[in-house]
Amino acid sequence: MTDVNQPTGGPAAVAGAWIDEQSLRLSLGMLRAVRFGGLSVVLPNGQSMHIAGQEPGPRATINIRRARVARRFVANGAVGFAESYLDGDWDTPDLPVLLHFFALNEPALAPAWRGRAWYRAFRRFTHGLRSNTRRGSRRNIADHYDLGNEFYGRWLDPSMTYSSAVYASPNQSLEEAQRNKYGRIADLLALQPGQSLLEIGCGWGGFARFAAAERGSQVTAITLSREQHDFARRQVHEQGLAERVDVRLIDYRDVSGTFDRVASIEMLEAVGEQYWPVYFSKIRENLVSGGLAAVQVITIGDHWFDDYRRDADFIQRYVFPGGMLPSETALRRATEAAGLGWRELSRFGGHYANTLAEWQQRFQSAWGDVAKLGFDTRFKRLWEYYLAYCEAGFRVGYIDLVQVGLARS
Repeated sequence: MTDVNQPTGGPAAVAGAWIDEQSLRLSLGMLRAVRFGGLSVVLPNGQSMHIAGQEPGPRATINIRRARVARRFVANGAVGFAESYLDGDWDTPDLPVLLHFFALNEPALAPAWRGRAWYRAFRRFTHGLRSNTRRGSRRNIADHYDLGNEFYGRWLDPSMTYSSAVYASPNQSLEEAQRNKYGRIADLLALQPGQSLLEIGCGWGGFARFAAAERGSQVTAITLSREQHDFARRQVHEQGLAERVDVRLIDYRDVSGTFDRVASIEMLEAVGEQYWPVYFSKIRENLVSGGLAAVQVITIGDHWFDDYRRDADFIQRYVFPGGMLPSETALRRATEAAGLGWRELSRFGGHYANTLAEWQQRFQSAWGDVAKLGFDTRFKRLWEYYLAYCEAGFRVGYIDLVQVGLARS
């Protein structure tokens, strides 16, 4: 490999190009250890090479525009690789397939995939600055959810549901699969007409409206997002549910009173590990004696949990500041310590992968309208990477989706 960047300029530029080329050689050498699938690499000078694993798997292509992607990967691991995509250092004709390839071959790339120790320490430090105190939670939620209802409305289904669907059949529409998910949560709660229900982290109010309209519940739905709160309240009034649904802009730690049932759909991910005991203790506190709760949450495999909790990944750095996934073991430990016993557990990781694929398609189709809202190309690359990155994690099984039924003990 020669003249990867064909550098011009002074000594600094030449030295930088040499470092980039050496990093690229190192990275390509690491790729030869992959086990699954195949990868075609197109270099900045137009040369190409193919790397094949010994076992079947995704067949992907990466077009390297700037050789510095390798230096960023060697230094900052998977986060540096993602940042290089945001900056246009590389491209691919099929991002979900490429990230599936890398996720499947992650064991062969570790520890390089985690980056240098100094970078890991810096990521962990900056992540720690986004702790979910009351003030921190408001800021973290606003950074993601207050991008605007117009933005999310362009590509979510009409119910504005931003959590995994559960598909009853492969050809079920996204909107139908979201309603199916709501039905499963309601069944997990054994929800009966007239029962009081607290929903912690209600999003745009889809489940709250479902529980009130379809199951006859009296719902208190809470969120920290102003955009979500205003949308949910408007929908509740337009659908004639104002007497059954009370949407509040409030922190879960400040909710008073008791309820027959408590639901929380993909809220725990935003709580932060240090606040898990508070979160689950609050659920128990808000339940009447003998009350039931249901949580839907993304989990990370027990095998990876210890490494994951000592670092901060791309999602925590760029998408959900302050976020943290539990493992199933950590989840059980936290719930039982708070006095909540497990009644039922179901896993739906494959359903989330399909939901993300659907969101990706809808996001790409809507991009022309999204761009008119003032979002730039880097924002587009961030979101398409985020959706593809999560899809790959579910496809490989590094992360899973669980629905857990809980009882106050």
